[in-house]
Amino acid sequence: MTASELEQFTAWIEDLIRRRGYDIDSPRGGGKSRLADEAGVHRAAITRLLQRQSMPDLETTRRLAQVLQVSVREMLIRSGRLSEEDLPLPDVPDGPSRDTTAHRLTLEEAAEGLGVPADQWDMFIKVAGQFLPASEAAWSERAAAARGASTAVKGARKG
Repeated sequence: MTASELEQFTAWIEDLIRRRGYDIDSPRGGGKSRLADEAGVHRAAITRLLQRQSMPDLETTRRLAQVLQVSVREMLIRSGRLSEEDLPLPDVPDGPSRDTTAHRLTLEEAAEGLGVPADQWDMFIKVAGQFLPASEAAWSERAAAARGASTAVKGARKG
């Protein structure tokens, strides 16, 4: 990463932080501490980023993305770590979908569809779930729990 890339990323994230209501300009504003607390990261990581000393690590990036309400994808691309070609968006049909009954792929279904070995599903779900917004991750967990309960009932009926 060049100094110019770090400068561009920092300028973008500073603006985003301010737009989300964190006072990072006044020494007593507490915005850096509040952001660090809400993201569950060390204040020093925020300070180093805002002072253009270092880029946050992947976990810090993920946590900041969640608190700042942007995708991890956007954070990684804007940071210069990955390109849009490295993280392509899935093809979507033109216009908004009106089908509200469409099935949403769960992490378990993704693991199965990708051929992840069954003994590695927990790790796949844990890692992949970190890239989902909190609401989608919770939805996937609820769907998995419901499917697990359904499977248990079906198994009991067979027995």
